[in-house]
Amino acid sequence: MSIRSFRFVAALAAAMVATSVAAAAEIKVLSAGAYRQVLGAMAPDFEKRTGHKLLIDRGTVGQLVKRIEDGEAFDFVIVTPAAIEKLTQTGKVATGTLTPLASVGVGVMVKQGAPKPDVSTVDAFKKALLAAKTVAYIDPASGGSSGIYTAKLLASLGIADAIKPKERLKKGGHVADLVVSGEAEIGIQQISEIVPVKGVTFVGPLPKEIQNITVYAAGIAAKARNPDAVKALLATLTGSAADQVLKFKGMEKPGS
Repeated sequence: MSIRSFRFVAALAAAMVATSVAAAAEIKVLSAGAYRQVLGAMAPDFEKRTGHKLLIDRGTVGQLVKRIEDGEAFDFVIVTPAAIEKLTQTGKVATGTLTPLASVGVGVMVKQGAPKPDVSTVDAFKKALLAAKTVAYIDPASGGSSGIYTAKLLASLGIADAIKPKERLKKGGHVADLVVSGEAEIGIQQISEIVPVKGVTFVGPLPKEIQNITVYAAGIAAKARNPDAVKALLATLTGSAADQVLKFKGMEKPGS
């Protein structure tokens, strides 16, 4: 090979590498905790297929909205539709990108091996909570959807005062942590935050009459660094491959 040919091949190889690097992108994703399990399960395949890298951070809906409003940079956010609309109005999320991804209800858990209380009816659910020594759920002040709903539910059922002395509040993350450690006998949280956690048993969903379904939606940042890469992620999360993952993680496609 002549020196000229060698230089041409070397330049071509360098150009190919540069193109590959340019095509790969880092996507910063802020995800509400309830959807984090689905995102984590689908991330490896997405990264392998596209070459993009997901930088995933979690928090409650309230925490994530505040972080974004305070100026934190991001490319993709997964929170509630109302939160996406709010962030769109303030120019943080691109107009027209709100996309529903999943829906999930609230459920009850106990420590693995512990007796499963009856929560099949509203009366049975109330009795189970009143009989428990301690009850855990997400601290409403942290902005978690299930915690806000649970606090309102206890009040509407007329048992908030009775539960107050024995409640254990979790400031985001898994309520299951308190159940596994023995700090709480019964835990209440969205089903997708219960099913994947080792050390707890999913007792069942809240009775239909008092169930609360939360929809989680995605939004693309108005200042996303690589819009095409983010759109590829959105296509993956709304595609058919997501159906089985959602089911396995205790969630459903919206409207299912």
